[in-house]
Amino acid sequence: MSLEVNEECGNERLMARSEDIDRASRSLKAMSHPLRLKILCILGDRELHVQEIVEAVGTTQSNISQHLAILRDKGILASRKDANKVFYRVSDARTLRLIGMMQEVFCPFT
Repeated sequence: MSLEVNEECGNERLMARSEDIDRASRSLKAMSHPLRLKILCILGDRELHVQEIVEAVGTTQSNISQHLAILRDKGILASRKDANKVFYRVSDARTLRLIGMMQEVFCPFT
C-alpha cells in the first residue's frame, strides 16, 4: 500500500514539474526572438517606458510595441500606465533571475 502512495506522490511531482516545464517552454519561446532578448536585457530589473525602450533598442515604436505585447501576453512583462506613458517591467522573480543570468552571459555591457 505504501508503494501506491509513493507512486501517487511521484506522479503528482511529475505533473507539477511537467506544468513548470510547459510554462518555461512557453516563456523561453516568447523570449527567443533577438529583439525580445534585447528588450529584456535592456529592462533587466528596471522599469522603463516605451519611448526609453525604443531609444535603447533603436527601432520603431510600432515594432517595439508589438514585441512588448507578446512578452506581456505571455506573462513575462507587466505594464502600468502613468498619464500618457506606458511603463514595462519583468513580472516574475524567476524570469528576472533568468534575465540576470542572460545579461551576464550575453549582454555584459548593458
